[in-house]
This record gives sequence, C-alpha cells and structure tokens, in this order.
Amino acid sequence: MKTIETELVVVGAGPGGHAAALAAARRGVETMLVDCGARLGGVCLNRGCIPSKAFLHATALIEEAKQSGGRGISFDAPRINLDRLREWKESVVDALADGARKVAGQQGVTVMRGRGYFESSERLRIETGEGQRYLAFEKAIIAVGSEALVPKAFDLGNPRVMTSREALHLGEVPERLLVIGGGYIGMELGTVYARLGSEVVVAEALESILTGADADLVRPVRKAAEAAFREIRTGAEVVRMATSGKQIEVTIKPKEGEQSTGKYDRVLVAAGRRPHTDHLGLENTKVRTDEKGFIEVDEQQRSADPAICAIGDVVGEPMLAHKATREGLIAVETVAGERLLPNGALLVPAVVYTDPELAWVGLTEEQAKEEGREVRIAKTPWSASGRAHTLDRTDGLTKFVVDPETERLMGVGIVGHNAGDLISEGVLAIEMGATAYDIAASIHPHPTLSETLMETAGKV
Repeated sequence: MKTIETELVVVGAGPGGHAAALAAARRGVETMLVDCGARLGGVCLNRGCIPSKAFLHATALIEEAKQSGGRGISFDAPRINLDRLREWKESVVDALADGARKVAGQQGVTVMRGRGYFESSERLRIETGEGQRYLAFEKAIIAVGSEALVPKAFDLGNPRVMTSREALHLGEVPERLLVIGGGYIGMELGTVYARLGSEVVVAEALESILTGADADLVRPVRKAAEAAFREIRTGAEVVRMATSGKQIEVTIKPKEGEQSTGKYDRVLVAAGRRPHTDHLGLENTKVRTDEKGFIEVDEQQRSADPAICAIGDVVGEPMLAHKATREGLIAVETVAGERLLPNGALLVPAVVYTDPELAWVGLTEEQAKEEGREVRIAKTPWSASGRAHTLDRTDGLTKFVVDPETERLMGVGIVGHNAGDLISEGVLAIEMGATAYDIAASIHPHPTLSETLMETAGKV
C-alpha cells in the first residue's frame, strides 16, 4: 500500500493536538492530524471539560431556584427530563466538534480517523475503519491524552462502577452515589449528581479534598459540599468493593477508628488518570517514559527522540486542557525552529468548577512554607464586597501571596462565584511581573467581584 508523506503528524486531536495542528498549518507546515475518535476534541470536548461544565451550569439552575425563595421569588419543584438534558449536552459537544473540524479544514490540516502506532521515528501505522494506512513523517507531536485510572480492586466488570466517562452519560440518577476521590473530577461530578437528587458520599484517602489547593480556599468549598452531599470522608480508604444484587457493597477504612460497610446504587471512581502511552509503539522510537508511563520532555516539549515532541496529559501534571494548548504552541515553535513564547516553567492556572468555584495560579501559601520562602499574605473576604452581597454569594475569598521585598505577586487564589473567570487577572499580573501597587492603582469598576483583587492588593 502506498505510503502517505507529510512534514508533521500530530497524533491526538484534543485541545493541545488540535491547537498544535492549526498553529503548524498557519506557518505553512504540511500537517496531518490523526485521531481515533468519532469527533475531534479529545477527552476534554467529548467526555470531560465541556460536558461536565454543561451539566454543572444546567444543574446550577436547580440550586438557584431553591435559593430564590429568600428573595421573594418562588418556583415549583423542577421536573428533570434526563433524555432531554443529555440531548442538550450532546448538542453543545456536536457544535464545538463541528467547529473544530471546519477550522481544521479551513486551515489546510488533513484529518485522518484512526489509531496511530509508531513503527519507527519516521513512520506511523494508522488503523482506520477501511484498513491500515502508512504515514512517513519528518516530525511528530504526540498529544494522545489520558484515561481514568481504575485500580484492579475496583474493576468489577459491573456497569454500576463508573468512571467520569460513564458518569457524564447520565444514564440515571442513583439514589445513593459513592464518589471515590475528592479531587476536582470527583467534587464536580458529585455536585452535579447531588443537585439532581442523589445522596452523595465522597471517600478521599488523603487528609483533605482538593489536595494542592490553598487550605483557605478549600474551606468554603468543603463547607458548601458538606451541606449539599450526605457526607465527605477524608483520610478514608476504600479497601473492598463487591457486587451485591443491584447495588455495590463498599468497605471503607478510616485512618482512625473502625471500618464500615455500606451499599450504593452507583460508584464513581475518580482516583486519578493515566497517560495513553500503551500500545502506541513508543518502544520503536527513542522516546523515553517514566515509571508511570508519562513521556519525558524538556522545556521545549522535545522528547528523547529528535523527531518527536509530546504535549498535554501524556507528559504529566497538571492535566489541564489550557496547559496542553500552550504546550502545543511551544512544540510547534520547536518543530519550526522558532522561539517566540517564553522559556521556563509554565504559569498554569487551575480551576475547580464546584460551587463555589475555586481558582489559583502561581505560589500558594503552603508551597511557600514548604520551600522556606518568606512571603506576605493579603486576603479579602467577600463579605466586604457589595457585588457579592447583591448575588447572595458572600462565601468567597480573594488571596494574594506577595514577595515582601519587591511586592511582586507570586500567587493569586480566589474562591467564590465565577472565580474561574476572575483568575485570569492574576495570571496576567504574575506573568507581567506586576506589583501589588500596580493592581491597587488600577481602577476596577464598581460593583464587581473583580474589585476584590484591587482591595486585596491595597492591603499588602
């Protein structure tokens, strides 16, 4: 069979791979995008970020309707049509995927549907629905993403044990749902199901939910979740899981005290993700992976193989779509021999779309203590915000971590309504080397939640 030739092949069409392919094509590089999905967009668009945020928005309306009674506006109990809700979610995904496909075509990117396998550092075999195709390339960017990690003890072969993929299908609303893992996936999907009427129990083996986030910011999230969920159990390890009729029997052992056993209608395993580097043929290249299967790369996204770069989830934490997108642009510059983007560690914001939302970027207070760095902390509770009061959302907090000598911002954390949209000002400030004075001197409109950044800066 004739071998197709291209300058660059991008394997994986998620946020990072799609962005990389477009950036390369705009530079005049002959580019082929290979992906095994029915739609472009990868996990983020099809089974992750977009559908989960769609459900979070839709179900937030239920909660808002409940709370509006205190403002003198009452609604009847909501009637939930799961089929229609799923159809709406799919319409959102379809529209975005169709847009991604059209843009790729307009930019001159050739898309091939199929699973890629590296036969060498210059040749890719693609398993398509019409048979095998072979592709010779000069450079490659690997952007195949990750998948949910399901420990063998939890893999019962029972559809009542779900990963985020099945949970986002929203086949039913279980009466009792156990979420294993108190990270962002577990907390977000737990929020969706709790709003739909499930009794949600979260079991997290570590001592806190949302590990890695600032403790001051996690506190309001946990308080709200404890009110919405049946229970949040931290320092609690799931030691046994078994099918029991139409339920799943689960034994949980706390670090202190006696273990307990309960039955759940569904179990969501949200205990981490692993890279999609198996069965990729990397052993036929010079690419090196670590003990967990992540591809080792340098600051320019180059692997140990001179012909191959890697980006996104396959190169490790943080596994975030916007981080993959930026790495895709860096990889394209590497392939093209350019250096336009800044070198060094990426400044990657993180957002958890719970209620309230939690967002942070840069150094946290805990990290500063661990590193022995002297910092100055400034905080503004949203009880001081006029806009927060008009929204009935005074449960927020804005926090700065500042260098005491230069007053340059080193970290910004926000918990509260729309924190994910507010954090970008913090990203820009740190990226540009802004001082607290710069933020305080920048007039923010009133009344807005963004004023809390100005007020916090004024306290440094």
